[in-house]
Amino acid sequence: MKAAVCVETGSPLVIEDIPIPEPREGEVLVHNHACGVCHTDLHVMKGEVGFPLPGVLGHEISGVVAEVGPGVTTVRPGDRVVGSFIMPCGYCENCARGMEDICSTFFEYNRLRGTMYDGESRLRRASGEPLSMYSMGGLAEYSVTPATAVFPLPEELDLTDSAILGCSMFTAYGAVRNVGDVRTGESVAVVAVGGVGQNIVQLSAVSGAEAVIAIDVDDDKLALARRMGATHTINSAQIDATAAVMEITGGRGVDAAFEALGSAVTTRQATEIAREGGRVVVVGIPPAGTSLDADLARIVRRKIQIKGSYGARARQDVPALIRLLAAGKLDLGQVISRRVPMAEAPRTYEALDRGDVLGRAIVLTGD
Repeated sequence: MKAAVCVETGSPLVIEDIPIPEPREGEVLVHNHACGVCHTDLHVMKGEVGFPLPGVLGHEISGVVAEVGPGVTTVRPGDRVVGSFIMPCGYCENCARGMEDICSTFFEYNRLRGTMYDGESRLRRASGEPLSMYSMGGLAEYSVTPATAVFPLPEELDLTDSAILGCSMFTAYGAVRNVGDVRTGESVAVVAVGGVGQNIVQLSAVSGAEAVIAIDVDDDKLALARRMGATHTINSAQIDATAAVMEITGGRGVDAAFEALGSAVTTRQATEIAREGGRVVVVGIPPAGTSLDADLARIVRRKIQIKGSYGARARQDVPALIRLLAAGKLDLGQVISRRVPMAEAPRTYEALDRGDVLGRAIVLTGD
């Protein structure tokens, strides 16, 4: 099969022919149809996040089940499915207490070692050299993933566009519903409206937020945010974003401020625009070791809560998202600006790094 391999940091992805992987007990082999292009992959490619290389990146997929391993009963060959980038083991302490978004097994084996949960990768080169898996290694024609991270997709949902459900939409849902707890009538600001930020905008609007303020330095992204449900937009390269938010909210600030870039500067800005008793939800992933310089006295005296949000709870939240999409409550298509073949994956990640991708791009990995 074809796969886009990250050979070493600082270098473009390389398209290689590698063997099709085989699922083991409790696992599913997916014939991938599409894979979303995410900034998190860029962190690995640029060496900003430690991950063993060479490996196959890509972690939001849609496709058709090709084969199931022993013990899998939740999906069958031929099922149209979407995969979540967090692949919960289902039995660690965090999974047992309902916190699949920080599954200990996922972080220990996949994010640190690039393997499945028996300590072995399912991917290798023709020579036998192992290739690490970033989640399921979705930038390939086939992927192996635990059955806990694969969900049937209704026929009425587009198989291509649904790929971004497993990370971009999934991450936004966890931030808005589980961590930010956005309520009807509240005010929300989203700092940085890339792929995840756009979905935070629309999920906040769907959750009943009265004011949804999108903040970015790109007018095209702000225009898209308007279409996704933003009631106000602010270009922070042109005006003082904090002052603008205060004017919009009558001097109070917002109930919930979401940071979706992964920057100390934008995170500090989020703390400055939160109202008394407000929530700051940090969603963007910064380079390892990034520190926050914020006014601690204001945070304490104004009772501002700073919370991290990483993904969502796969087995609870992906089915909920699928129901919302099937009911026509959410829009995936508007967020997606590029649909490219596998051969263009390296150039598409370079475009993402330059900031040239509006919303989300998708790599078409299969038929």
